[in-house]
Amino acid sequence: MITHLSQILEEARKRGPRRMAVAYGQDAHTIQAVYEAYKEGLVQPTLYGEKKVILEVCAQEGIDPTAFNIVDEKSDIECVKLAVSAVSSGLCEVLMKGLVSTDKYMRGILNKEAGLFPQGGVLSHVSVVELPDYPRLIIFSDAAVIPAPDFKQKTKILGYLKNTANILGNECPRIACIAPSEQLLPSVVSSTDGAILAKMGGRGQLGNVIVDGPLSLDVSMYPEVAIEKKVKGSDVAGQADCLLFPNIESANVFFKSATHFGGAQLAAMVVGTKVPCVLTSRGDTTLTKLYSIGLACLAVK
Repeated sequence: MITHLSQILEEARKRGPRRMAVAYGQDAHTIQAVYEAYKEGLVQPTLYGEKKVILEVCAQEGIDPTAFNIVDEKSDIECVKLAVSAVSSGLCEVLMKGLVSTDKYMRGILNKEAGLFPQGGVLSHVSVVELPDYPRLIIFSDAAVIPAPDFKQKTKILGYLKNTANILGNECPRIACIAPSEQLLPSVVSSTDGAILAKMGGRGQLGNVIVDGPLSLDVSMYPEVAIEKKVKGSDVAGQADCLLFPNIESANVFFKSATHFGGAQLAAMVVGTKVPCVLTSRGDTTLTKLYSIGLACLAVK
């Protein structure tokens, strides 16, 4: 089982390079990350963007432009269309966001005519975090796509968490449904949803997973807290592999707190699409982007 983000790169490397389409990939941050992924043997990249700008960035950063297949296009929206078309048609296997804004990137993914997003599907965002001095990777969702998932969406997100854990070699992940307290609070939606999901998990309705909720974040992750709070009979408390957050605010705060305050490294991808999609921000490190590319490469079916 993969326990460090660096092992994601090792495992992805073993499977050979994946063909990756980068939408509007003409900024230094994106090009650096993609070039590192190329040198690691993870990808065969195609950059959709203005060729003149790409070559200038490569010259400034000391990057060999022959590593990339460059499709010359000035319009960011058109670059997204071309990149999405490439993965939808099977020409490429992984999609990545470049300098284009997130809303334009997501609109391209969700375009019904493009064929990348199945009708009636649920689009979500899954992250894998490695915290210093923490014994295992934590998989969590959703920090970027669904603002306030309803119960049906939570069941789908839980499935995405399970699938990501499986990709990392964990065949039966422990999933915590995060709420303000481990006590059942009837007036708090995250609390009641967590309790129902736990019951469904116990009955085998959610696949090969162990689910418990509601659980607070500290109880989910730290066994000494679970003992101190006298949480008994839980196979998840203190040893969660995955965290299902109740809304985008809580997941996003955890995402940014882990990196900026906790010194964590992350990998993340958009799921629920025909192919895995890398969605990173300009604030992410080159290493986070590299890990995200590696995770997406592992997720290719």
